[in-house]
Amino acid sequence: MSEKVNRRVTLAAQPVGAPKDSDFQMIEGSVPVPGDGEMLLRTIYLSLDPYMRGRISAARSYAASVEIGQTMVGATVSSVVASNHPKFEPGQLVLGYSGWQDYEVS
Repeated sequence: MSEKVNRRVTLAAQPVGAPKDSDFQMIEGSVPVPGDGEMLLRTIYLSLDPYMRGRISAARSYAASVEIGQTMVGATVSSVVASNHPKFEPGQLVLGYSGWQDYEVS
């Protein structure tokens, strides 16, 4: 059985005009480990919304821009994979803001 990998999409360049593939980068890394009071989440659904175009621009906006190299932002529905938090157990679904990645510690 192969080891789990965390894939995440980062901003590689601020788009000029319509975003293109080269404006983003897929990075693979290890799955994070939750600490005390934390839980490991696996993204099931990711929300892709029109406002995100403004988040990858250098133009001033009501929301902070995604920095080059930062994981793309986005609301998510995730499954709790492992939990060290007293109020959450594996298998539960949570609504969060994990962004464009397979796993996140929250």
